[in-house]
Amino acid sequence: MAFSDAIIAIVITLLVLDLRPPDTEPGELLSGLLDEWPTYLAYAASYLYLAVIWMNHKSAFNRIREMDVGLQWANLAILATLALIPWPTAVIAETARTGNLEDEKVAVALYALIGALLCLSWLFFFAYLARHPDLTKEEVDDSFFQHERPRALIGVILYLAAGAAGVLIHPLVASAVFLLLPVFYAFTSHGHDSVTQLLHGGKRSGT
Repeated sequence: MAFSDAIIAIVITLLVLDLRPPDTEPGELLSGLLDEWPTYLAYAASYLYLAVIWMNHKSAFNRIREMDVGLQWANLAILATLALIPWPTAVIAETARTGNLEDEKVAVALYALIGALLCLSWLFFFAYLARHPDLTKEEVDDSFFQHERPRALIGVILYLAAGAAGVLIHPLVASAVFLLLPVFYAFTSHGHDSVTQLLHGGKRSGT
């Protein structure tokens, strides 16, 4: 867990590198800062996404009793894909500065692809734990991680759909989905049943 937390912390820090002072003439700083709003949006979406990944990662490992080599590789796959997030974030920020619509479409398609790959790595992670319930704590239901797989699959589908919508309709459509998906995963970070429990005012059972 300490290694994973360190990787996530480093990746979040790298996002800040894209927040640069605008290249403006004297007296035009305010307008220059306001023109950078796509950069701020990209930063906010990626930061929120990484924060939610950390929440989901912590929640998953709170239910894991021990790791084997297969689970270690599954975890490394998650870390490898989340480490890519600053890259499409920087691409979106840079294309927003140029204002070229075709480049912006490519940028959101790239972000969507990385998002889908990250959700795919979670799908593999959950599937591995579903096949190896002996790795989880005794109080965790054997079917828990089997029920987690649809959450990851939803992300794969919606990120790819957002990328297609961003290319075929407008990049802002994809950006809206990029902001909404982390909210979904934030509300379900404690498992597939957490939304139902929240709506019914129930307490989380811990399994």
